[in-house]
Amino acid sequence: MSEQSRPADTREGYTDELPEYAERVLEVAERIPSGRVMTYGDVAEWLEEGGPRQVGRVMSLYGGAVPWWRVVRSDGVLLPGHELRALDHYRAEGTPLKTASRAAEGHLPRLDMKRARWDGGADAGAHI
Repeated sequence: MSEQSRPADTREGYTDELPEYAERVLEVAERIPSGRVMTYGDVAEWLEEGGPRQVGRVMSLYGGAVPWWRVVRSDGVLLPGHELRALDHYRAEGTPLKTASRAAEGHLPRLDMKRARWDGGADAGAHI
């Protein structure tokens, strides 16, 4: 069904447009260079609005069309339920990882946050 032939959604408060904050969060996610990451809190700080939970909510609802794997938890743990998909992206992009210890559940690596974290600046080599 084309956009024009689709009936308008009449639910109260419904809109086809993304909330402005969500658009801004997704724009930041799209700017993160390949092989680098920002935490949920970093994104909120960069926007000077919201916090980690608000950024996480936006990413969970709308993040599928952007490089979602580049917006991460501050502890470097891979996103639960999406670990293997994210790991494929990290390996393909050369994102720095820390080898998992034998005691770690599932033996999945973590992100090396000291090396992978990006500060949102023009220099892709910059760190927070």
